[in-house]
Amino acid sequence: MTNYPPVGNDGQGEILARLERTNELLQRMLAEVAKTPSTHAIFVDAGYVYASAGLLVAGTEDRRNFDLDAEGLIDAFIDTARTIFADSRLLRVYWYDGARRRIHTAEQQAVAELPDVKVRLGNLNANNQQKGVDSLIRSDLESLARHRAISDAALVGGDEDLVSAVEAAQGYGARVHLWGIEAAEGSNQAEPLLWEVDSRRVFDLDFCRPYVTRKPVTLYENEGEPPPSRDEVRFVGAQIAAAWLAERGRDRLAELLPGDPYLPGSFDQDLLVEAERLLSRSLRGHPPLRRALRDGFWQHLRAQY
Repeated sequence: MTNYPPVGNDGQGEILARLERTNELLQRMLAEVAKTPSTHAIFVDAGYVYASAGLLVAGTEDRRNFDLDAEGLIDAFIDTARTIFADSRLLRVYWYDGARRRIHTAEQQAVAELPDVKVRLGNLNANNQQKGVDSLIRSDLESLARHRAISDAALVGGDEDLVSAVEAAQGYGARVHLWGIEAAEGSNQAEPLLWEVDSRRVFDLDFCRPYVTRKPVTLYENEGEPPPSRDEVRFVGAQIAAAWLAERGRDRLAELLPGDPYLPGSFDQDLLVEAERLLSRSLRGHPPLRRALRDGFWQHLRAQY
């Protein structure tokens, strides 16, 4: 207890007594904080991980051409954090991805069911580009730092738009550590992001290789067999349109109508890939059959509106 010099004014004495009690409370709070273990969280931009790891290991950014063992990779991230933050406990892993209408895919649902993992979904536009993911990361990072829920954040990503998320978290006293995937060529992380973080770690090819598997190339062409008929391909186009209406929703497909008879590049590619899967035949190099495929797709779509 600090001994203050005597004062003649009762008001001053009361103020000093209150200051004394405040100091005692602060000392108790600091003692409790010192006993509380540090906490860390891992924030993963799944779009960055798929693109970077796929290009590094499988030579492609297209998710359709490789499989990613998300569960194994998340475990590896957790193990790495456990080594780096030895005296800290894991709050959880946040897995940020995009999905049409923010509806979980089967793969995303499997990730969401993992222990200590929270899946947060942004949207996908017509070109399969993620929208809203960076704002979700910023919101979570800033909120957890503001409430002192974490002392360290491992951020797996590379977009310059994440700079504001880093600055927000650091403003509340959290340390932000940037993790990245080795670039197949050049750089896959923005320089302004590298400048802002407290530390950086890069996972190389040997680390990523066990979690990425390139899908085998399917040879659709059977030598000697005639190509499918235009009617057969047109029917498959209508079949795909019906399936997409059920899966993606009427509002989503209605957006395509003003472009009739043309499809956005991403839709046209998806249509081709799905038709080849159903037909077990390639339509590459057969322009009339591809036109028949689009005709069947549009014919079914027009009939629904």
